[in-house]
Amino acid sequence: MSHEAKNPIKSTKTTFRIIEALMELDGSGVTELADHLNLPKSNVHNYLSTLEEEEYVVKNESTFHVGIRFLELGAHARSRRDLYRIARPEMHKLADETGELVNLLVEEHGRGTYIYRVAGDNAVRVDAHTGTRVQLHCTALGKAILAYLPERRVNEIVDRHGLPKITENTVTDREELREGLSEVRERGVAFDMEERLKGLQCAAAPVRGNTGRVLGAVSISGPTTRVSGSRLEEDVPLLLKQATNIIELNVTYS
Repeated sequence: MSHEAKNPIKSTKTTFRIIEALMELDGSGVTELADHLNLPKSNVHNYLSTLEEEEYVVKNESTFHVGIRFLELGAHARSRRDLYRIARPEMHKLADETGELVNLLVEEHGRGTYIYRVAGDNAVRVDAHTGTRVQLHCTALGKAILAYLPERRVNEIVDRHGLPKITENTVTDREELREGLSEVRERGVAFDMEERLKGLQCAAAPVRGNTGRVLGAVSISGPTTRVSGSRLEEDVPLLLKQATNIIELNVTYS
């Protein structure tokens, strides 16, 4: 499967490079941004001026930032997925019952995107938020999705994005990942044993449609001091399977 445009528009690619760099830098002036992207300062200024005119970036004195108008686009993209609307009530129940962080992730272009999160009373603050994109191989959510994708699609994702090492526990070997995904299918649940963030462990279960196609995954995550042992391997998976069963029924029949 090719992801390359037949006739790519260079200016469009540059526009998105600039937007992504503004996000990465958490705001930037023209000179800093031009140096960061190795682009002429005059070109960067023209792009930023156009984006500001179209209300996609804002300027505070000499610093440009990504504008909140992008929230409208993201909210629209998220609202198109029935899973987002249907999963929310069950996620809130899980957060209330466990006190931990409950997450909903979907796959797009070979990466995972958090489209909803609910923090229980004891939930820890982590680096990700709604809209954050992550590698699939290093999260329980991602592995729960990968396990139910066709093998050809999994290979395409790995070929495109690789298996980068995020922590010392991250699986970076293709065969080891394949074996792990087989275990996910056997148990119906995936685990993240500090594979993306040190000190955080997680269990996730897939959400599948009536044809068996995986739609996304729901997880419960927390610090290793609370989410470990039998709670991680038995209690949390049971809660997740109950919740995703209800979500799947509602997706199918609502």
